Amino acid sequence: MKEIWDIRLPQLLALPILFVALFFTSLKSIAQECPSLLNPTDGAISVPVNSPITWESVTGVPGYIISLGTTAGGNDIVNERNVGTSTSFSPPTGLPENTEIFVTITLFFFNQPNIICDTQSFTTAALTEVPDCVTSTLPSNNSNNINTSTNISWSAASGASGYILSIGTTLNGSEILNNLDMGNNLSYNPPTDLPSEANIFVNIIPYNSIGMATGCNTIFFTTAEAAILPQCTSMITPFDGETNVSLDKFLEWNPVPNATGYRVSIGTSPFETNILENAILFKNSTVIIDLEPNRTFFISIIPFNEAGEAIGCSQETFSTILGCGPYFDPISGDLIVLNPQLTFPDTISICDGNELNRITATDEADGYRWYQLDERGNESLLSSSSEVFIDTEGKYIYEAYIILEDSGSTFECSSSKMFEITISEAPKIEDVSVDIGDNSLNYIINTTAPGNYEFALDNENGPYQDSNRFNDISLENHTVYVRDKEGCGTAQWLVEQDLTVNGFPKFFTPNGDGVNDFWRFISPIETGESNISVIYIYDRFGSLLAQLSPDTKGWNGIFNGRPLPESDYWFKALTISNKEVKGHFSLKR
Repeated sequence: MKEIWDIRLPQLLALPILFVALFFTSLKSIAQECPSLLNPTDGAISVPVNSPITWESVTGVPGYIISLGTTAGGNDIVNERNVGTSTSFSPPTGLPENTEIFVTITLFFFNQPNIICDTQSFTTAALTEVPDCVTSTLPSNNSNNINTSTNISWSAASGASGYILSIGTTLNGSEILNNLDMGNNLSYNPPTDLPSEANIFVNIIPYNSIGMATGCNTIFFTTAEAAILPQCTSMITPFDGETNVSLDKFLEWNPVPNATGYRVSIGTSPFETNILENAILFKNSTVIIDLEPNRTFFISIIPFNEAGEAIGCSQETFSTILGCGPYFDPISGDLIVLNPQLTFPDTISICDGNELNRITATDEADGYRWYQLDERGNESLLSSSSEVFIDTEGKYIYEAYIILEDSGSTFECSSSKMFEITISEAPKIEDVSVDIGDNSLNYIINTTAPGNYEFALDNENGPYQDSNRFNDISLENHTVYVRDKEGCGTAQWLVEQDLTVNGFPKFFTPNGDGVNDFWRFISPIETGESNISVIYIYDRFGSLLAQLSPDTKGWNGIFNGRPLPESDYWFKALTISNKEVKGHFSLKR
């Protein structure tokens, strides 16, 4: 989230004038914001000729323009290509071999002059082998019903510095075009239409200083009946390259007489169609719902008719009007953003059964909106005040906005975020599992349903812990507490010790699970000392089953190599002063 700065509207309107006056005095401090090359780095050598060029992202910069040349500041390879907000560019035809490449990145702004950064450079590697063959073409191989007015284009071949093109109506034929050197171009527009309803064979041979590619396949396609394609069009509103375009979102272009429709794509960089992708329109205008202020947009409009699509149409650009920022303040060197900064949480838990689950905005703003999202992402307005009442789990949107006036019109600067409502309920304890250790107890607290709970022992006020397990606690009665973290209630459970007063367990479970598998005497935890000298275990008929020393692991429920059944058993223990302690216990499986 961008930072909010306290600025009044008169200050905002004065910024362009202030910037013009102070631009040259602050240029030195601005220049340090220019990005460094990330790949290849400045000064790198032996760079592959097909390497993409990437650079650092600069905060507050709405777009970048890149030029590539073979001299400092030159643009003979790429001339001022606007790449929008992208920080990466791949030269469409690759780079020349064994050459120092000079990269100039220009920072594009709406409310101040562009900043031309210092040129950086790297040197490409020398080629050591012939280029690869072309991997894809338009028309594609084996395609049918291709318009006779089609252009022929192909993907760049790795390591190629040029291409030899031949076109004929027979395999390896060249009566249409005979071994034309295309240079480092990736398309060919035949001066006349191709023959109709004919087989067309295209040979594209990449070459470089080492030699020509070998083993390249011939491309084959079949043309359709002769037909007239529509011509390309151009933007009317806004016109190509226009800046400070109003946010009325109405786009219009020149009508094409023989076009039956238009394919329209719009994105925030030349390589994206994230606003509109291949929308088919049957009139020469459209309304776009997702344009943002202070952005450059790239639009492609391709007319079509029954014969096919217009060929070779170029991409156009426009930039939207200043809105909510970011604005560059040349005095402070800071970025000013008028959208509210949101502190609202990602998740809110409400208590089950509470009909007054009121949620309140956490941010200062002139207005608020609350929306509920259904399974398809459709929004339903719930409230236009600073609070909303919600009693249903699901996804919602919170929006806060401030209202500004400029040139007699009013507009909003808003920020929004999606948040989730979860349901919490008062905890219920199902049981407490008790594990008897050597001289202590271990508790595991089990609730009837999972929840966002925390746990405490013997004190309702805590301290609380996230784990439902308590280890190494004394051989006494204890009370456990389970509290819902969202404040929906607390449950408690008294755990009474499962031992006789003299430290003999009331039961054991010799089932091999590692818990309570042995019945044994447990020394008092306070002293850790035993006054028991020997223990005898009997069945209900008085038959002696085992004789134990108090410091052994205990009895495992086996007599004469045979596991004994579930039942009650008796014990007699003698103290070191020869007193008897008698009792009984249960064997459970």
